[in-house]
Amino acid sequence: MPTTAFDSSAHRELADALRERRAVIADRAFYERDPQAHLHQLQAVSERIVALGERLPGPVDPQLAHFLQRCSYDKALAFLTTR
Repeated sequence: MPTTAFDSSAHRELADALRERRAVIADRAFYERDPQAHLHQLQAVSERIVALGERLPGPVDPQLAHFLQRCSYDKALAFLTTR
């Protein structure tokens, strides 16, 4: 089976970070326990997503680039996991 651009470790790492962001958002108990720490963790994973998006091997699919630029992270994750 041929390897696609979406099989790269960079794409897998980006998808993992996008999943982590969703998990942080969904962790209401963490938010209620310590809103500042929750926000800090959300900011950190969001910054990592931006950095990983900038390191993707080119050419980056225009639709994926659009999702990342617009912070449409759920759409970016769906794009990565359905390709």
